[in-house]
Amino acid sequence: MSIPLESCVMNEIPRIEKKEFDIHSLEDEIRVDGLCGELLQRFYRHLLDSNILPGEASTLASSADYFTRDFVIAIKQKNILEEKPGIVRQFAGNWYIANTLEPNMRELAGHLTGLKAFYGFLHAFGLISGEFLHAVEKECDDGSYYGERIETFWKIQGDGYFAWERECTLKDA
Repeated sequence: MSIPLESCVMNEIPRIEKKEFDIHSLEDEIRVDGLCGELLQRFYRHLLDSNILPGEASTLASSADYFTRDFVIAIKQKNILEEKPGIVRQFAGNWYIANTLEPNMRELAGHLTGLKAFYGFLHAFGLISGEFLHAVEKECDDGSYYGERIETFWKIQGDGYFAWERECTLKDA
């Protein structure tokens, strides 16, 4: 999903320092979770201001919330503005699949649409580079890979999980 840039009110987001989203302690994690909540509220309002229907805006913002707060902050303990390609791939190709009761491409595709919109929003406000946005969009568009990962997950037998996990590991390089 692409949000028209002309609908962006450039002074909508106060100056944000990327380092404010760094996590070094439990207190930082709690503080950053709150900062992300505020940023996600701005994203939701931006979607509404861009003439996205409230239900769709809520779905897109909820997907971005799930990714940023449940995965990037709580699991990876990373700065959501850190430009490290591969984070969406780890989420979609591993964590979502292994931590969802009934992982499926329809639901995952919805999450990936929300992530593309959210990262487009971050880019529009100068919080991430165009190069990183392009990398994220490419990861979000790799639905055939994620579909294959879901299928192979359902076929795991014995200790096959470890080989499956290594193919798209949550460990940072």
